[in-house]
Amino acid sequence: MAAAPPPKRPIKVLMLHGFTQSGPLFHAKTRALEKNLQKAFPSGISLVYPTAPIRLSPADVPFPVATTTNGDANGAEEETDAWAWWRRKGDAEPYTYEGIEQGLAHLASILQKEGPFDGVVGFSQGGAMAGMLASLLEPGRREGFEALYPKGGMRYPESFEADTGYVEEVIHPQLKFAVSYSGFAARGVDLYKGFYDPKITTPMLHFLGTLDAVVEETRSLALVEACDKSEGRVVYHPGGHFLPSSQKAYVSALIGFMKEVLHAADEGGKEKKEESVEDMDVPF
Repeated sequence: MAAAPPPKRPIKVLMLHGFTQSGPLFHAKTRALEKNLQKAFPSGISLVYPTAPIRLSPADVPFPVATTTNGDANGAEEETDAWAWWRRKGDAEPYTYEGIEQGLAHLASILQKEGPFDGVVGFSQGGAMAGMLASLLEPGRREGFEALYPKGGMRYPESFEADTGYVEEVIHPQLKFAVSYSGFAARGVDLYKGFYDPKITTPMLHFLGTLDAVVEETRSLALVEACDKSEGRVVYHPGGHFLPSSQKAYVSALIGFMKEVLHAADEGGKEKKEESVEDMDVPF
């Protein structure tokens, strides 16, 4: 099957880092991917790397990270360059996500100031947030949240409601695609059910590491199952908890997916048989 052509217009993608990272650090780790995407999309591609709003303390981080000291010698406080979209609370699932409203509000501001975006790519906690973000921008999602609120679900975030006088409008158009590397879904708690019920309809590609010891496969597969279409949209790489930024096979899978969904969207949503990543020249 012939590959879809790249768009004849510039595209913009939101890049969401993982727990303890920052926008600049995630950018540094994905420079090889950025170069490959620039070659694949000759009309232009802009990758935007925000830093999450929640600064983590040394006690929040389970491994050593760079710190700086603020204050005087007697009352010095250490600060990390480690950030998060939320703080996970609990020793086992179901977890709760402290500060998630703050993380979402920060993204809402970026969507309004720097959008529109064509898609979102996230790693780890950023991959989980990518699924949530795509969900929030889908038609009818607000009504789904409000239906679940009396049953213990969270309210639809006010930061995503457009100030137009029409309650059904949101601040940004539905994304054309989402990509999760080592992402996951919030399981076992009604609080976050609105993100996944009804299922996410935005086309979403999932990359999982077969040796990932940080995010259990069952948690990642829960995000896969939360998507309306998942067949042909799961790619396993033979590594751990990282984003394969330069390996040709996995970069090709990402580029092929992006071209397909963008082509379909730019064609006005015409019915078109999508090429599964399993049909691409990818050795897995």
